[in-house]
Amino acid sequence: MAADEGAVAVETVPGPTRRPILPKMTRPNSPPAASSRNGSPPPRLSGWGRLFQPGRQVLSEDLERLTEGAVLCRGLGRSYGDSSLPPASHPEVAGTTLADRILDFDVTSGRIRAEAGLSLFELNRLFLRKRWFTPVSPGTQFVTLGGMVAADVHGKNHHQKGCFGEHVRSLRMRIASGEIVTCSEEENRELFLATIGGMGLTGHILEVEFALEKIPSPWIWCESERIRDIDDFIRGLKEAGPDWPYTVGWIDCISRGSSMGRGILQKGRWAHPYLAPSKPPAFKKRFTVPFEFPSWVLGRPTVQAFNTLYYWKHVSRFQKGILHPDSFFYPLDMVNHWNLIYGKHGFTQYQCVMPESSGRGAARRFLELLTSKGGASFLCVIKDCGAEGRGMLSFPKPGISIALDIAVRPDTPQLIDALNELVIREEGRVYLAKDAFTRPEDFAAMEPRLAPWNQVRRRWDPEQRLKSAQSIRVLGDSE
Repeated sequence: MAADEGAVAVETVPGPTRRPILPKMTRPNSPPAASSRNGSPPPRLSGWGRLFQPGRQVLSEDLERLTEGAVLCRGLGRSYGDSSLPPASHPEVAGTTLADRILDFDVTSGRIRAEAGLSLFELNRLFLRKRWFTPVSPGTQFVTLGGMVAADVHGKNHHQKGCFGEHVRSLRMRIASGEIVTCSEEENRELFLATIGGMGLTGHILEVEFALEKIPSPWIWCESERIRDIDDFIRGLKEAGPDWPYTVGWIDCISRGSSMGRGILQKGRWAHPYLAPSKPPAFKKRFTVPFEFPSWVLGRPTVQAFNTLYYWKHVSRFQKGILHPDSFFYPLDMVNHWNLIYGKHGFTQYQCVMPESSGRGAARRFLELLTSKGGASFLCVIKDCGAEGRGMLSFPKPGISIALDIAVRPDTPQLIDALNELVIREEGRVYLAKDAFTRPEDFAAMEPRLAPWNQVRRRWDPEQRLKSAQSIRVLGDSE
């Protein structure tokens, strides 16, 4: 059993199979079956942040049958907090990863319809080297289509392409009543919009239809720049937006004074064939973190040393060239079980958006508060956000997204409270797919769309049959 999965209990139930259009492959990071023995620890589940709780998932290729009576669906478990964890009163989730068939694909338009358990990893394996790519990709390819809809994922091109939900054409769902329905902009529209970014609380997503995009080559042309402080960084990020479809930055969130927010800005686009290598990208070798690190490893001195080395390894101020798509889109996927480096207490990712309406200097104010509270993260990512998505609880809006990984310690809840207080004051919001500590009153203060979303949710699930550990913590659902 992989070390980061704990005592994960998995039950597989049989079901009728449908002939897939494309062959099924081994799924990355799928949890193995766990046997139950007298005296063994109770089965547990966790998000990627490794905050465990009692629970188990049941898997089947027949997702329709599997979701009958289920309170929650779970894909590859890459949401960081408790959004894919069941409530304590119903400690079983429907695992979707065996339901991963591609049901239809139009080679002319790129339109694709697939089961919700299909992973982005598998989609890339089948289509990238044929010059098709998802219109929006998050920072990991170990995520299912259902998870991409539920979290309404965004990526390095949000400033131009928005969230994944902007490209979804229709969904097939099992709602709380047990009925199976189709929803889209034309049919059951309010359910469609509430499900995009709805964290799986409006119904079980069975199938997803969207369109892949044709790309000129499967390689990325990347230009990167070392930038001296946060103000220049935000300026450079915004200036790159109109010309570059993909932009992202790593920043040093520990340094203070004149070097606060220094970092590396990356700009990318799909390479033209005359610039790209003639051969398709090879499948990259992955490394594995072999054990759980001691908690002291990611203390402030270690993180500060890492940040300094990472900043100065970009020796020349400007660099450019061809990059492997995995190196550009999914750098952390190159390390299996990288979440083990945070030790036995796990970690949380805090991701917020500081809107343009908050004015100049919002990112600096965030970093000043973070450093004053002793926050330390070797992974701090900044992205440029475009227009707010159509999903009723979609996370981004025009502004700057800041994401940092924080090792869980006794004072972590107080740090999150302080950061949330600032985000509320700046009229920003946090991303539920990453959250593990936000209080319900703080989320309600950030999210004026919550009341209308709740109204839609109640219309489709008046008895509140669908819920998660997160919905109980953040939304006030009953156990």
